[in-house]
Amino acid sequence: MSIYAAPVKDMQFVIKELVGLDQISAIPECAEVTAELVDAVLEEARKFAAAVLDPLNRSGDREGVRLVDGKVVVPQGFSEAYRQFVAGGWNGLSGQTEFGGQGLPHVVAMPVQEMWNSANMAFCLCPMLTSGVLEALRLRGSDAQKKMFLPRLTSGEWSGTMNLTEPQAGSDLSAVRARAVPEGDHYRIHGTKIFITWGEHDMAENIIHLVLARTPDAPEGVKGISLFIVPKFLPKPDGTPGERNDVKCVSIEHKLGIHASPTCVLAYGDSKGAVGYLVGEENRGLETMFIMMNHARLGVGLEGVALAERAYQHALEYAKTRVQGRAIGQKSGERVTIIHHPDVRRMLMAMKAQTEAMRALAYTASAALDLSRHHPDGKERRRNQALVDLLIPVVKGWCTESSIELASTGIQIHGGMGFVEETGAAQFLRDARITTIYEGTTGIQAADLVGRKVGFEQGATAFAVIDDMRKLDADLARSKNADIAAQRGNLEHAVDGLNRATQWLVDTFPQDPNAVAAVSVPYLKLWGTVAGGWLMARAALIAETQLSAGAVDADFYRAKIATARFYGEHILPQASGLASEVVNGAGSVLTLTEAQF
Repeated sequence: MSIYAAPVKDMQFVIKELVGLDQISAIPECAEVTAELVDAVLEEARKFAAAVLDPLNRSGDREGVRLVDGKVVVPQGFSEAYRQFVAGGWNGLSGQTEFGGQGLPHVVAMPVQEMWNSANMAFCLCPMLTSGVLEALRLRGSDAQKKMFLPRLTSGEWSGTMNLTEPQAGSDLSAVRARAVPEGDHYRIHGTKIFITWGEHDMAENIIHLVLARTPDAPEGVKGISLFIVPKFLPKPDGTPGERNDVKCVSIEHKLGIHASPTCVLAYGDSKGAVGYLVGEENRGLETMFIMMNHARLGVGLEGVALAERAYQHALEYAKTRVQGRAIGQKSGERVTIIHHPDVRRMLMAMKAQTEAMRALAYTASAALDLSRHHPDGKERRRNQALVDLLIPVVKGWCTESSIELASTGIQIHGGMGFVEETGAAQFLRDARITTIYEGTTGIQAADLVGRKVGFEQGATAFAVIDDMRKLDADLARSKNADIAAQRGNLEHAVDGLNRATQWLVDTFPQDPNAVAAVSVPYLKLWGTVAGGWLMARAALIAETQLSAGAVDADFYRAKIATARFYGEHILPQASGLASEVVNGAGSVLTLTEAQF
């Protein structure tokens, strides 16, 4: 097994040079976020990921979780790792300072979360969900709820979950049947929730569930859903855990991957009903849950980046050590490691280039999120919020779909040994497979993109980003580096294809939304592919400037330029096919009758 080494140099490059840490530090709330602070945070996170989380990833996958008398038993080492995680203050990295958090911007927390996910995604799912609960209660919780729950959730003393899905209600939340009956200052919750990640465990002293349910007089459909805080243990007035609430884990799922993360079926109200506290107003719970969901979607997209990076590192180490065959053209002499074979190098370059593009896109969305919240100019806040709204489904959908492809490529590099569990390559593919399903499938992300984010606003934000992409052409034309100049034509064609597909979507959406939906996933992948190429080209130009200035780490910048060229020549050309699929492909999707399938 390889040892995870956080790609700190690339993380620093994206944050400081590509995204631009200076624009974040210019915000009054983030004035103390210096380059030195970022370096210190990343260095400590790197150590924790390598020393504490990574060693538990393989053993946790093998051991898995068990349900014993209604209690989840986590793999050996996980509880101690969680205690160290909380003691180190990692859970509150981006939490509000008034509740004990460190208040760091999202763009700094993002690479740290990437490290956790690369080192041990099953573990990271627990604090990731807690951060979503924090976000929902921060925006919609009452003052009393914030005072009671936010300090303990911020510290990690308590963990959190989101409870949406029921046996008959998956993506269609209008079918939710869980009941919430008013009783004084609280409600009694009855129902069953499934697929609840980290819904039961003893790593934290309490678990705070956010639960969707219906009150007795609620209207049908999504307009009748309310949101409730349902603690595992009812807090006493001083905040210490008191009586066990009427919620229990009745089973755990046996999954393809993330074996060390318990996915629970939770029963609410088998006795007298679980005590729940209303968040916000009755019948407006879905609005609040979507706050948490959008937060989680960005986090899940980052899981795709993290698993792609981990699979790449694992495949790279194997390619550098596995001796197989002679170099092409050599009929005698010593055999070489497989990294000397051109097709293995092609696969490694594909993994490296796509992962770097995915990281750049995810961090760009995070920086826009920070600016949308804290920029002093209201117009800039609104512009960045529109950008975040556009990019979140792309980050979630494209990065996770790509992670499956790249983890599979990692197995291919291993050859037959990759198909054997003992080498460890298969775990990254198994773990990555859930990411395209979490928080809404790729189809749901694509529907959100073509509907709310492009169709309904007639492409305003999409075309604005495309205009920014076009502006890069002048800079590419001025470059004296042949590797950079070589990217210009492919990027121009790719952006033209994205523009053509977006215009078709805007024109078609009002008259034929079914046609748009039929090609929504190719459109999402088109966005990711082109945005990734745009950011890689920008990265290459930055690298050229650094080299001209006599950069100390010249090899890193040369590799960045070469990797960007590979992306431009091997990945970006896919955009033309995706654009054609969007513009011309809807009819064939919808041609057959149900009986003809």
